Amino acid sequence: MKTTGGRALRADAERTMTAILEAAERTLSRDPASTMEQIAEAAGVARTTVHRRFATREALIDALALWATQRFAAAVGAAHPDTAPPLVALYQTTANVLDIKAGWGFAMSQASSANPEVARLHSEVRDTCERLFRRAREAGVMRADADLAWTRRVYYALIHEAAQNRDDKDNDVLATLVVDTLLRGAGAPHPHRL
Repeated sequence: MKTTGGRALRADAERTMTAILEAAERTLSRDPASTMEQIAEAAGVARTTVHRRFATREALIDALALWATQRFAAAVGAAHPDTAPPLVALYQTTANVLDIKAGWGFAMSQASSANPEVARLHSEVRDTCERLFRRAREAGVMRADADLAWTRRVYYALIHEAAQNRDDKDNDVLATLVVDTLLRGAGAPHPHRL
């Protein structure tokens, strides 16, 4: 059973909370100025139900950002970055993260490092990414002299760009583009001139 604020939620309360958060993502993605009433309508619940769970619109957005960040961290973990072959883990991590960014873009843009739990989850993801890149370097997937901190920042930028400019491509195609660009770049294998 999931918890919020230290309390276990009943199954029906959890379904209502999920409906509200999913509706908030859809509604706020279309119009960031959406009201609590519009979110309640999109969730199919009474306005009082939303207000009972979230005292303010800001509290709802904070909860939405934390919920999406938890899904982001779980998506990275689901790719088995510490145990799967490094290239497989890199591809699967990329595809999973793109899924989250596609479905939870508004919430992910609101995730603030001021929230200690969001900051902790992002730190764990960063550490996981660095371990995966070390494994990839040790396996020969990445060059032995690759600067892993720089590579991680480039990887994040590639994922961000892919998520922002989807051009009707599905996440598997985008993940392949991201990983291919990260590992091979855009240069010719043996340039004749520099």
